[in-house]
This record gives sequence, structure tokens and C-alpha cells, in this order.
Amino acid sequence: MDLVIALIPMFAWGSIALVSGKMGGTANQQTLGMTIGAFVFSLVVFFIIQPTMTVATVIFGFISGIFWSIGQRGQFQGMHFMGISVGLPVSTGMQLILNTIAGALLFGEWRKGQDFLLGGIALLLLMAGSFYTSRQDPDRDQSLAGDRQLFDFGKGFRALLLSTLGFGAYTIIITWAKLDPAAVILPQSVGMAVGAFVFTFKDIRYDRFILKNTVSGLLWGIGNICMLLGIQTLGLAVSFSLSQMGIIISTLGGIFLLGERKTKKELFYVILGCVFVILGGMLLGYMKSI
Repeated sequence: MDLVIALIPMFAWGSIALVSGKMGGTANQQTLGMTIGAFVFSLVVFFIIQPTMTVATVIFGFISGIFWSIGQRGQFQGMHFMGISVGLPVSTGMQLILNTIAGALLFGEWRKGQDFLLGGIALLLLMAGSFYTSRQDPDRDQSLAGDRQLFDFGKGFRALLLSTLGFGAYTIIITWAKLDPAAVILPQSVGMAVGAFVFTFKDIRYDRFILKNTVSGLLWGIGNICMLLGIQTLGLAVSFSLSQMGIIISTLGGIFLLGERKTKKELFYVILGCVFVILGGMLLGYMKSI
């Protein structure tokens, strides 16, 4: 059952980029709309469950939310520069490296030699999956003559680097503080909303796109509480890595639902990358069963 809960973020978070892409808007509008939706979700959960709140929960939850807003804004910017089917796999690979190493080394989740061997192989598979899903055909310009160029890799990579640091701090703080998932999501969502307002208020238009993007915030809320529950039972390295398997959904969805065109070679790379991601996720799940 713990593994099932840990897999829910894969579907919830894997759909966010597709939903945001369909809803439209700028990166700032998507970030702000998402935080509003997440706040509504956490408020409903709080009043239903009525968890016990502590000073540490409020403080660390709020701080983690601020860092999340930095991470999410950077990720949306990266996807705008690189396209969903490229930007999200690259972002996922960078986050996997940071969070898996943090879980294994900072929190001692890998204790035996076998853990490091299998975990290392799983991490390599996930990284290979991220690499291949984002790999570009060198003959792309000739194969897709007249197609809109999606790539500005330099700007996208810089945005995703900042995003990775923000997302990494968000998960590491919550794991270190060992907070109740049901209690932390409310102060966390407040921090997310505050961060989103502060980082976007100079360059944002308040219109229907913000309201439309609240839907992605509801999806994020579902994935977030399930990932926090998974961290408590499976640890950061495994739970976070499983949650990132959603790149399969977002990558294929970006191609087939949002119309991000690929050459035959790039489509082969995407399928190969998805296979690597599935194998890496299965290996991480296996690690907890032995």
C-alpha cells in the first residue's frame, strides 16, 4: 500500500505540465494560478483532517513553500524555453540527482553496500531516461522544415538549474524536519502563494489564465501529500524518484496531446527514455521489498 501511495504523485504531477499547457498563460500566471489551487486544496484537507499544528510545522512548512515557488516558476520558464517534452525530462533528471544523493548521504537511507549498488543503478537508469527523452535529432531542422523551433537550451537550462535548487530545498527541509504531512501542507501552501506573489507581481497580468491554472494546483496538492506520506515510509530517495516517473506522462502527452513535433529519431529516443525510467522506478520499488 505504501508503494501505491508513493506512485500517485507520478500520475498527478505527470499531468500538471499538460494541464498548464492546455490552460495557457505565461510562466508567472501558471505559477500563481497553481499556488492558489494548491492553497484551496490544503485548506479543504486541513478542515477535514484537523491535524495538530506546531510552531515548527508552521515555520518550516512556510519556508519550504517559498523554495517550492522558486522551483516551480523556474520549471515553467524552462518548459516555455525548451518545450514540455524536453524541459520537464531535463528538470526531472537534475532533481533526481540532487534528491537521491540527499536521501542516500544526508539522511542515511542507503546503509548497506547492496543499497548503494542497486540505488546507483536505478539512478543511472533514471538519468539515462531523462537524457534520452530530451535528446534532440541533429537533423531536426531538415526533418521538420518550417516547424517552430522550441529550443533555447541556454536560457532553459539556467532556469531549470535555479528550479532544481528550489525544489531540492523544498523536499530536503520537509524530510529533515520530519513534519506531519497532513499538517504541513497548509503553511506550505501559504509559503507557496506568498513566494509566487513576490516573484511575479512585477511581471504578470491578472486575467482568466490565473484562474484556469488553479486546476494544476489541485493536482499538485494530491501529489504533494502522497509524496510526503511516501517519504515517511519509503524515504526521500525512493519516494521522490518514484514521483518523478510522471515524465512518461508529460513527455508523451506533450507530443501527442499538445502537438510538440518530433522526428522519427527523437520519437525513438523518447520511447527508449521512458523504458529506462520505468526500469529505474521498478528497481527502486524492489529495493524496499528486500
